[in-house]
Amino acid sequence: MNETGINQNKHPSKDIIASLGTVLLNKKIVLCITGSVAAYKAVDLARLLMRYGAEVYPVMSDTSSSKLINPELMKWATGNNVVTKLTGNLEHISLADYNTSDLIIVYPCTANTISKIANGIDDTSVTSILSVAVGANVPIIICPAMHQSMFYNKLILANIDKLKQVGIDILEPDIYEGKAKVTAFESVIALVIKKLQPISQKSWFEHKKVLVTAGGTIEFIDPVRVISNLSSGKTGISIAREAKARGADVTLVFGNGSSKFEELNDSIINVNTSEDMLNTVRQLLSSSEYDVGIFSAAVSDYTLVDKSNIKLKSDSPYLDLRLSPTKKIIDEVRDLSNKMFLVGFKAEYSLPCSTLIERAYERLIKSRCDMMVANDIGRDGSKIGSDKIETYIVDVEKNVIHTPIQNKPMFAKCLLDIIENRAAKSKQLQ
Repeated sequence: MNETGINQNKHPSKDIIASLGTVLLNKKIVLCITGSVAAYKAVDLARLLMRYGAEVYPVMSDTSSSKLINPELMKWATGNNVVTKLTGNLEHISLADYNTSDLIIVYPCTANTISKIANGIDDTSVTSILSVAVGANVPIIICPAMHQSMFYNKLILANIDKLKQVGIDILEPDIYEGKAKVTAFESVIALVIKKLQPISQKSWFEHKKVLVTAGGTIEFIDPVRVISNLSSGKTGISIAREAKARGADVTLVFGNGSSKFEELNDSIINVNTSEDMLNTVRQLLSSSEYDVGIFSAAVSDYTLVDKSNIKLKSDSPYLDLRLSPTKKIIDEVRDLSNKMFLVGFKAEYSLPCSTLIERAYERLIKSRCDMMVANDIGRDGSKIGSDKIETYIVDVEKNVIHTPIQNKPMFAKCLLDIIENRAAKSKQLQ
């Protein structure tokens, strides 16, 4: 163990740490699990917290550990030992005393546990942890889960108010099907980030409006057949996540891809074709002023001249398709927004570095971007659709920054750091 209490012998499950971003990197979060049937959801929450960089330490009540989920599952999920009872190791002190943990989450939290905390009762591992944490002023987030009638019990509501009065955050449950169901992961992540992001580390992106395009587009041959590309959308999704984590107001225009992005659902506009994406971008830029635009979508370069309105027969010996070029979205953006810091992407296949950079610079000049990100999608380790990317970022002075092969969330962090440094100094955004 090091002085922060983190085991130096890395558990294989910790390979996912920071795979989605670094906003919670080096944060120590205690995840308390009580005897609700929603206890199984704590596994996925723990993994998501880790993917944003956190170290997660599970604490389970007797009911949750003996009847609902096996502690070994939480140990697998987090790579850390699970506290199910207090011993001579004084787990409640080592996890919840002054300067031992950054935050404590109770997910899910039963009515019984809520009432015990509110009335100073600490007869379980979870309530003892929380008793110490309240006294040490460690931030606490409680996520209730129970039957609807229990949640609306005036005594329970009074106890929830008592917890709020001492500074504990309560994430209200979702009420439906007669149940007060534990809140969604994205609500927890958003609050955790808000509470743990130090004021001194607030980003230039905070409160800035950022437009991101991501994913591939499709072009219809007939109502059921399309031509497209192999873009996964992972790069753009990573960029949108990182911008949102830095406090930006993000709008994500997303085509087709394999990425999941539940925590971005309130920011997404889904499109299909290149024309759909172009029209959406036009509408957004005509109706609102954006500070930064990052156009990472893999937009189809060609579309069908004649699209069939009916399904084409499949027994023809061959099919002739006439294609015409689509409009380059990035070429229209500057006419719609003079002030926006504009970042384009230029993907090429198996080119020498010098040629890749030259083509990126040519595209930058033509589209009047502030920066162009060039990536070779034919290189081993960073091919299209992969989890990693290698880029050369070119600016108008033809300065080049090389970002070596790395996972896409880490690349997104590097890119936003570069944008922040350049955009903060840009006259157009003063």
